[in-house]
Amino acid sequence: MIFDQTVCELGEGLLWHPERQALIWFDITGQKMFIREGADLKVWDLEEMCSAAGWVDRDNLLVASETALGVFHLEEGTWTHVTVLEAENTLTRSNDGRADPWGGFWIGTMGKKAEHRAGAIYRYSDGQLKKLYGGVTIPNAICFDGAAQCAYFTDTPTGVIRRVHVNENGWPDTPTEVFADFKNAGLSPDGAVVLADGTLLVACWGAGGVVPVTPDGVIGTLIPAPAPHVTCPAMGGPTFSDLYCTSATEGMTPEALAACPDAGKTFQLEGIGAGVSEPRVILDDGDWG
Repeated sequence: MIFDQTVCELGEGLLWHPERQALIWFDITGQKMFIREGADLKVWDLEEMCSAAGWVDRDNLLVASETALGVFHLEEGTWTHVTVLEAENTLTRSNDGRADPWGGFWIGTMGKKAEHRAGAIYRYSDGQLKKLYGGVTIPNAICFDGAAQCAYFTDTPTGVIRRVHVNENGWPDTPTEVFADFKNAGLSPDGAVVLADGTLLVACWGAGGVVPVTPDGVIGTLIPAPAPHVTCPAMGGPTFSDLYCTSATEGMTPEALAACPDAGKTFQLEGIGAGVSEPRVILDDGDWG
């Protein structure tokens, strides 16, 4: 079903805020942020392209923009700078990102025209932004399994989701390994989220849906959505059993848009599985404010 009728050119960064019982998402290229609480939709016009967020508390989000991480206050609509993010590089912007179960925040960057290997993946924690992986073209599928002490991510053009073990503080401490290879299935992995049983739900650009992947890396059957470019999933609702997905119209022809009038909207699929609450980003008072 359609959760929100707003059409985004590049819907992304979906986040269910557990304290507000609200859904938050972005239109990256449209430079907008949305929050839907019940029937009420609020929209902010942004000064830069923003792509992802983690919740700090009821009223504050850590948001990734083209050039920085900052805290956005949902009631006042104010921005407080936290740290720069490739601010010196005018060719790149932020893309996929998510809070991790250890209080940190992972964020990927990429070329604004998807230039080859122009981006990277970073982690912000304890007041420091550290580059984890460089030479990334389109970072996506950043998600975490706290029970298994691991993180997942992909560089979408490679078609491979990688897994890495992390230590008790959430920092990678082993080489990455191939977790799931989407190339043979003809799929392009985009955003992803981990369910309570360790299953990944992976949005697939161009495939019109979300694919489950077992904790052993076995790719399952597509769960369809009414748009070809599904970009980012999130589990939410009162029991975290509802799957929400953003989508995009980017790159679609007028004919394709006419054939798929729901492209770019945000969807809700009920009873997909048992999700878990998104963890909060832990910020010290010295990080902001």
